[in-house]
Amino acid sequence: MRTSVVGRTGPTKSSDADGGPLVGRDRDLAELRELMAGHRLVSVTGLAGVGKSRLSRAVMGEGPWQRVVRVRWKGQGAAVPGGLGRRVLAELAGGAPASRSTDVFDVAAGLPPLPTLLVLDDVDPVHLECVGLVQRLLMALPTLRVLVTCRRPLGVGEERVLRLAPLDCRAPRDAERPSPAAELFVYRARAVVRGFRPGKADLEVVEQVCSVLEGVPLAVELAAQQLSVSSLADLPDLVLRNQCRLTASGRTVPRHRSLRAAVRAEYALCEEKERAVWRRASVLLGPFTEEAAAFVCAGGGVAPEQVPFCVARLLSSGVLERLDEPGVGVRMPRYRMRRAARDFGIELLTEANEFPVAAERRLIHCRRTAAVAENLWSTGCQRQAVELAQEGHADLQAAISHALAQGEHVEWAVESMVSLWFWWMVYGHAEEGRQTLLDLLSLPPADSPARCEGGWLAAWMCAESDPERAGRLLARAWRAAVLAGDDATIGRIAYVHGVLALRHHDAGEAAAHFQQAADIIPPDAPGGPSPAVSLAALAVAQIRSAPDDARHSARRALTHPSVRTDAWATMLARHAQALLDHHNGYPGRAARRARRALEALDSTLPVPDGTTALRELIEDVGEQADRPRRGALLPLPRGQASPPGQADRP
Repeated sequence: MRTSVVGRTGPTKSSDADGGPLVGRDRDLAELRELMAGHRLVSVTGLAGVGKSRLSRAVMGEGPWQRVVRVRWKGQGAAVPGGLGRRVLAELAGGAPASRSTDVFDVAAGLPPLPTLLVLDDVDPVHLECVGLVQRLLMALPTLRVLVTCRRPLGVGEERVLRLAPLDCRAPRDAERPSPAAELFVYRARAVVRGFRPGKADLEVVEQVCSVLEGVPLAVELAAQQLSVSSLADLPDLVLRNQCRLTASGRTVPRHRSLRAAVRAEYALCEEKERAVWRRASVLLGPFTEEAAAFVCAGGGVAPEQVPFCVARLLSSGVLERLDEPGVGVRMPRYRMRRAARDFGIELLTEANEFPVAAERRLIHCRRTAAVAENLWSTGCQRQAVELAQEGHADLQAAISHALAQGEHVEWAVESMVSLWFWWMVYGHAEEGRQTLLDLLSLPPADSPARCEGGWLAAWMCAESDPERAGRLLARAWRAAVLAGDDATIGRIAYVHGVLALRHHDAGEAAAHFQQAADIIPPDAPGGPSPAVSLAALAVAQIRSAPDDARHSARRALTHPSVRTDAWATMLARHAQALLDHHNGYPGRAARRARRALEALDSTLPVPDGTTALRELIEDVGEQADRPRRGALLPLPRGQASPPGQADRP
């Protein structure tokens, strides 16, 4: 335990070598001053390394108090019962040895009635004792004010809490200076590298490093100190691999000498069940709900109903962060583990030999999430489906990588990828998923159902870059689908054959395949494009050879039962009608149809496949033909394009 007493003129020079400027903390400092001016008990809370002690020292010499007593708890292990109380009473009495009496009211009777500020710094190991002690002190000493720094609030009725967040990693829009986190990095870097003056490119690297470090001041300072042994260009890779490796010497507080030590001190303060949830939840890279945490983390002495309480405790200590405000809509609250805590948790999970089980549960969770997303897509909730796929993308990548490395549960991984077919093919991730799915399909035996489930999707992914491989994949998938009597898969194989035919400019063959797909695929079949998509593609293939049939096919696509819940199929059908109008010599009507199709898209989602073709059609028509006769339509804002390398498919 460390103590210091300062007079009214201001605090003495801190013996803590970890002090420094409050870069980016102007608002927090102003808020703390306001709280201290109007309340007797204020707690500054936040995760490890966020700068709680540094902020508290900045206000010690300000305010109506005539005396400041600062007590900092030095140990991180189990505390001696009553140790904090005896030390605080002794310091309030002028630093004299503690009296025999441990009653706060007896000791308070002998103290001078001076306005006093008591700073209890870093008291997490004695949090419970601190609660009772502060309550008695405030009752016994009417002129006393208390400032506490800890991970969690004390929970005392009159307490006011300042939750200290990490520094902002986003640069101000209308200012040339960098973000607060980057400013702190540059300040610390100048103490390491004399004359450090980063240029624009260097500042971009600094911003990237600070973003990966999530703006935690301790992590940013430790990263800046790495410039003594590493170049600035090497820092992004260093912090991406494992933040816990960041270290620095010359710091007074041992747990501030490395990020691993800081996180380990945080881990040591948790109960055993909280530690288990911390370790196991570290396999989840993206956002997760309490339900997901309960599935992944339960077992080994942790009951599923105990997980939400542990999640709440980890949230209050800053290990987890909540991604949406409480009470917003009906969506379940979502959480995310901070990167340093996740890196540390993975280390402990591996040491405890729990990683294989946790990784298997993560894959099962991803499989369930993919199934839910596919069901949402097929029932008309496509925005929710895409959001769910987007949030679970990082976890799915990690789960599939582990399945590939271990050669286990490959069928589950393939099933998850097929369920998310729309994420790969509609929203521009085909190139990313192609090699992954091909690697997965190379692992199961030749008679595995996974080949049938994933073969047509892999062929669709290969249609543009490797049509020969796509043909081989379709041949194997067709044989398996026929033997299984799977009409939906047979129809989707026909659809991909149509795509390949269009790539070879064989519109007649493409039309035959699209017609077969539209006839065979059941209207409500999940796991792939609906029959309306095949009808829209059929209309495109018929435009040059049979315009009347193309118009009929486009109308069938727009009136098909499956199109009612498929916004993407609706856009493709309207695109087909616009192309037909343009081909028949009605450019203005074609442009209006294309514009309406674009205006109907959900602007909150990524740009779907086919958008670029619609915009190109509008540009081809020209501004004169694009102007409608009645009811002016606002032009589409330019700037959003389809994903790079993503060709518009039928």
